[in-house]
Amino acid sequence: MNPIEPVQRQLDAYNAHDAERFVAEYADDVKVFRPPATEPILSGKETFKAHYAKNRFTLPNLHAEVVNRMVAGNIVVDHERITGLQDGVVEAIAVYQVIDDRIATVWFY
Repeated sequence: MNPIEPVQRQLDAYNAHDAERFVAEYADDVKVFRPPATEPILSGKETFKAHYAKNRFTLPNLHAEVVNRMVAGNIVVDHERITGLQDGVVEAIAVYQVIDDRIATVWFY
């Protein structure tokens, strides 16, 4: 298993605004955190899909670019530059935990 593959596929689908391809890279019980919160902000693939369909893929200029990527075991850390989410550029760090070729947990900073 190469953990970069599902992370790259979901990024490609994100930039294509393709919700079906995007969520296909995530585990059914995916959990999304925004530290320092200890409880997930999103939990489960259907909730995750609905959030992105409503709050991201409706933004016509939404695009994420990976500035830097690091991999350690089954963890992929992306420094992303996101445009089209709001005025200006958003710098973000996304930490993906990949289990069984699916993204199981994400931490957004």
